[in-house]
Amino acid sequence: MKHISPEESLIEYPSRFPIKVMGENVDGFVHAVTMVAKNFDPDFDAATVEMRPSSGGKYLGVTITITATSREQLDELYRTLTTHPMVKVVL
Repeated sequence: MKHISPEESLIEYPSRFPIKVMGENVDGFVHAVTMVAKNFDPDFDAATVEMRPSSGGKYLGVTITITATSREQLDELYRTLTTHPMVKVVL
């Protein structure tokens, strides 16, 4: 993967950055996502989490908004979320 210099980045750091996470609507899913967010952003406020169930109710979309401090932080956060067993999709 090509390294992107800070000058080439479209994101200014630090900045508020929303991430949408989809998973099955089961107990513990939202908690698991917020714990991952807190690991990457110690100031993450779980009260800012937005949730949208799918039309059938089987899945839940969770939007977390973290303070992004670097491209490396975001890459690692996406990697951690996408490999989590409760997570289906990360956007």
